[in-house]
Amino acid sequence: MSFINYSAREISCKIVYYGPGLCGKTTNLQHIYKKINPDSKGKMISLATETERTLFFDFLPLALGTIKGFKVRFHLYTVPGQIFYDASRKLILRGVDGVIFVADSQVERTEANLESLDNLSINLKEQGFDLEKLPYIIQYNKRDLPNITPVDEMELTLNPRKVPSYAAVASDGTGVFETLKDVAKLVIMELKKKA
Repeated sequence: MSFINYSAREISCKIVYYGPGLCGKTTNLQHIYKKINPDSKGKMISLATETERTLFFDFLPLALGTIKGFKVRFHLYTVPGQIFYDASRKLILRGVDGVIFVADSQVERTEANLESLDNLSINLKEQGFDLEKLPYIIQYNKRDLPNITPVDEMELTLNPRKVPSYAAVASDGTGVFETLKDVAKLVIMELKKKA
């Protein structure tokens, strides 16, 4: 549900980082924010809950060009990972254009990944979206830790649709921009179809 600002000649798109608690959603956004040109980004806003934070910022990636003379601005959000913040998750998903599901690669987090992925699908349906039709990428984060599930096993468990997926270490930036660029391309392709 992109928003068009005719006076600024901009189309605003919303990308949401979704996943279980402490999987690296916030670390992804912090890395991106740190590396983006200060002239093309807005302020990072952090809303703290008792155990986690929800982050938001917007940026204008000039390298992506325009759609019918309009620049594309991306608004990046994280959701709280804990299930008991489900109302916040639903609110943040409102008007989403693309989703990056950040999965925690640690073996002991498999169940949390599955629960969060199921929750994402349910919450999107309540908003009138279908995960099958939405620009969607999976990031297998924390690949630098010792007790991790092999990527091919994670693919079988979390990616039956075979959407694009990336191995990542958000703490050092590995795979962070690749994931974002891919979902941004998918969002822009969807916009161009509708233009």
